[in-house]
Amino acid sequence: MICAVFLDRDGTLIEDRNYLAHPDGVVLLPGVVDGLKRLRDAGYLLVVVTNQSGIGRGYYTHDDYHAVAARMEHLLAEQDIELAATRYCPHGPEDGCTCRKPLPGMVFDAATALGIDLAYSAMIGDKARDVEAGIAAGCGRNILLDPANSAAFRAAVDQILSP
Repeated sequence: MICAVFLDRDGTLIEDRNYLAHPDGVVLLPGVVDGLKRLRDAGYLLVVVTNQSGIGRGYYTHDDYHAVAARMEHLLAEQDIELAATRYCPHGPEDGCTCRKPLPGMVFDAATALGIDLAYSAMIGDKARDVEAGIAAGCGRNILLDPANSAAFRAAVDQILSP
């Protein structure tokens, strides 16, 4: 059985910079490195699923998104953390796509590609739409972070790893 933790990016793994378009703005949030290592060590694949409507709105390009994603992945790799997959939705809310959270398209896509058992997987995010996507996909645990709590990610990992 392959299990994963699906992770929102902005406000969950890195500081939310509101349409982040430059890799210099990538800052990992407190507790993320330790939490991801604990999840990895427990056998979970780590999968990022992120809405990036700034692309569809013309605020930045696909190349800008990929530069930011590469910077985040580099910072994680320096800590011996590898993401199994990353999925992003470049559409705006009005575009009617099936990938934009709260719809579960990105979760389903990654689960199919990696053979993930969603019932034994989890979703962590800082917005209700993240949790809604996890629920719609059938993830067994779905955790909404409190952005005001600097220990929120650590607490979410504790909840996933508790029996």
